[in-house]
Amino acid sequence: MKPFLDNLVGGKQGAAGLLILAVLLLVVFPLALDAFRLNMLGKYLTYAFVAVGLVLCWGYGGILSLGQGIFFGLGGYCMAMFLKLEASDPESTKIQSTPGIPDFMDWNQITELPLFWQPFHSFGFTLVAVIAVPVLLALIVGLAMFKRRVGDVYFSIVTQAIAAILTILIIGQQGLTGGVNGITDLRTLMGWDIQSNEAKTTLYFVCAVLLLGCILLGRFILSSKLGRLLMAMRDKEERVRFSGYDVASFKVFVFCVAAAFAGIGGALFTLQVGFMSPSFVGIVPSIEMVIFAAVGGRMSLLGAVYGALLVNYGKTVFSESFPELWLYFMGGLFIAVVMYFPNGLAGLWQSHGRRWLARIGQRRQAQVETAPITPTPAAKPETKTAATALETTP
Repeated sequence: MKPFLDNLVGGKQGAAGLLILAVLLLVVFPLALDAFRLNMLGKYLTYAFVAVGLVLCWGYGGILSLGQGIFFGLGGYCMAMFLKLEASDPESTKIQSTPGIPDFMDWNQITELPLFWQPFHSFGFTLVAVIAVPVLLALIVGLAMFKRRVGDVYFSIVTQAIAAILTILIIGQQGLTGGVNGITDLRTLMGWDIQSNEAKTTLYFVCAVLLLGCILLGRFILSSKLGRLLMAMRDKEERVRFSGYDVASFKVFVFCVAAAFAGIGGALFTLQVGFMSPSFVGIVPSIEMVIFAAVGGRMSLLGAVYGALLVNYGKTVFSESFPELWLYFMGGLFIAVVMYFPNGLAGLWQSHGRRWLARIGQRRQAQVETAPITPTPAAKPETKTAATALETTP
């Protein structure tokens, strides 16, 4: 049991890092931030799901996907469809030409709910679809690419092309998807007002707990034999293939896991902000998601979370202060990280942070060793009583 737990949390250092992150997310931030800032932080955490998946996929598997926004958007749209159907009951839409369907369908003269929308009346089906739909698309793409040994830059280009195609498809089918505006005006979840401060705080904690669960799942995968094979495939793919392993299947698996994480993040994003649009599906958001993982460290699951928080905070500040320059800032940040800090924040901590802590430990030990030793008072000679004298007398 103990080896399993050590592998799950990553030993003492991994457990300490996970504990620090958990305390920050579950204690420090909720106490230090108001409801508005906490909701914004929750939105940042939804991107961290994608970054954690990219650490598995890109950092350890060597699969650079520039289309993770696809899976983020699919998970978000699945949740948005359920919320929109709940908000489109006949009583709330009685002023429409066709009551009981989403407003954007009525505006586009659709008189009947499309067949693929029907299952999203069920919340249980929606929860399954949030993970299953992104995983199914990832499975199709992965089998088509990896079985034919398409990888490296060609795979990245293909994922970018799929992201562009899906964005155009969503915008073009305005009557079915809401078009460029997306699916908006989402207010309740099974009768629960998700726009209130209490609901946003609750959703923040749900997001934080699920994120920690995904990190633990990622560590479990990396600590298993599969994790070692992923690193071996990244460095010497042909050698692993000649050893008899099905490299394509392992790549498909980790790609699907990353897609599942992104889908969960997209669904939580929809709940946090109350809408979903194609602007989160295309090429630009997908590249931004890669930047999150690169800044945090593409070999660190915890670093990916910090990277997502830091970059999104910087994006918010720069977009408010310099609305015309923040895209250049994002591009410059990615170039600087790749050129000067290839291992991101996690690499800086390993190269400087641990060394700094080691120096502090050495100084404390030296102080202890050089501290003057206070002499202890000499013990008084023991006086023998009559009883002890008799016992010691031969």
